[in-house]
Formats: sequence, C-alpha cells, structure tokens
Amino acid sequence: MAPCCIDWNGCSPFCSPLNTCSGYTARQIRRRYVFSFYGVVDLLSILPTYIAFFYPSAVYLIVVRIMRVLRVFRILKLLRYMGEANMLYAALLQARRKILVFLFSVTTLIIIFGALMFIIEGGQNGFDNIPQSIYWAIVTITTVGYGDIVPQTPLGQFIAGIAMICGYAIIAVPTGIIGAELMQQVQERSKNPKLEGSECTSCKATGHDLDARHCKYCGHLIHQK
Repeated sequence: MAPCCIDWNGCSPFCSPLNTCSGYTARQIRRRYVFSFYGVVDLLSILPTYIAFFYPSAVYLIVVRIMRVLRVFRILKLLRYMGEANMLYAALLQARRKILVFLFSVTTLIIIFGALMFIIEGGQNGFDNIPQSIYWAIVTITTVGYGDIVPQTPLGQFIAGIAMICGYAIIAVPTGIIGAELMQQVQERSKNPKLEGSECTSCKATGHDLDARHCKYCGHLIHQK
C-alpha cells in the first residue's frame, strides 16, 4: 500500500488565513499587555537591570523591582477588592475638573506669595530671585517649613503668617471634593437595583459588578432578583 501523503502546498490557501488571524490575535494580545498596568510594572521592574550595564550607578534603581509585589493581588486573589478601587477611581475621575481648578488656584496663590516676598525681603534676606521665593512659598503653604529661608522684616513675617494660615485652610479643600464625590458614588451604587439585587446562588454574596455573571467569591452563577 502506498504511503499516504498530504499535499501541504495545496492546503496553503486555506491555512494561510488561519495563520494570519492567529498571528494578528497574538500581536493584539501582546500589544494590550505592553500598555496594560502590569505590563508597565514589569517594564519598570526590568529596566534598571539593563540600564546598570551602561550606568553602573543606576544599579541602586533595582529596588524598583519591589513594584512586582503588586502581582500579589493576583496570587492572593485580592482582586475581590477591585470593586472598591474602581469606586475610588470613579470618584477621582468625576472630581478631576474641580481638582484641576483647585491646583490652578493654589499655583496662582504660590506665585503671588513668592513675588511679594521677593519684593519685600530681597536678596539680603535670602530671597535672591523669584523662583527661590516661589520655593519658599511652596514650603510654607504646604506646611512643611524647612526653615532654610526665613523672612526677617516685620512685613515679610506678616505675609508669611498669612501664607501659613492659607496653607492650613486649603488642606481641607481636596479632601472635601474627593469625599463628596466618593459619597455620591456610594449612593449611586446603593440606589442601583440591578447591583443590589445580584445574589450568588451558592454563597448568597451580593455587591457584584453590573456586568457580572459569576460570583467573584466562589465562582457560581449569580441570580438576578
């Protein structure tokens, strides 16, 4: 009996599209991974190793590999807390315009205080230029207070006191903005009947995502009330 042979050249018109599709899918998966969160973490973790070949002093950057500890979320199944993390992310996303306006206002205030202190104190008291005065304003308004530059004139000390009071006053602003948006996210989550009504048929757990079909705790199907 003659051996059975397969003409692969004749099959190539049919196999080629399959190979092309599989190759395209693999490239898409790799591209998504490269730009994903864990892809960036892996990149930042291995870069110091190769940079150290050209710049030996960069060997200390290997400590950045500690970022790979973030993968413990997958190992220990801590992804069940991603719902709360998504809620916080949504709150920050909703408050982004308010936060930007707040940062712009604080930056303007810092520039004004820095310019005033440069005019009032001058170089003889350590305020040699406006950028250095702006640095002092940042340190003062953020209530850090290194003390490397200190106003000497009574008017400068009065302006410094106002800057310190403003620094304490503006601390509560971003906290209130993010807190209000977070409370709004919590209220919307509690008022959503689809989200509140999702219940696992096995462990009776609730609070699943809107598009969830399986329980994030035990893996069984979710019963929608």
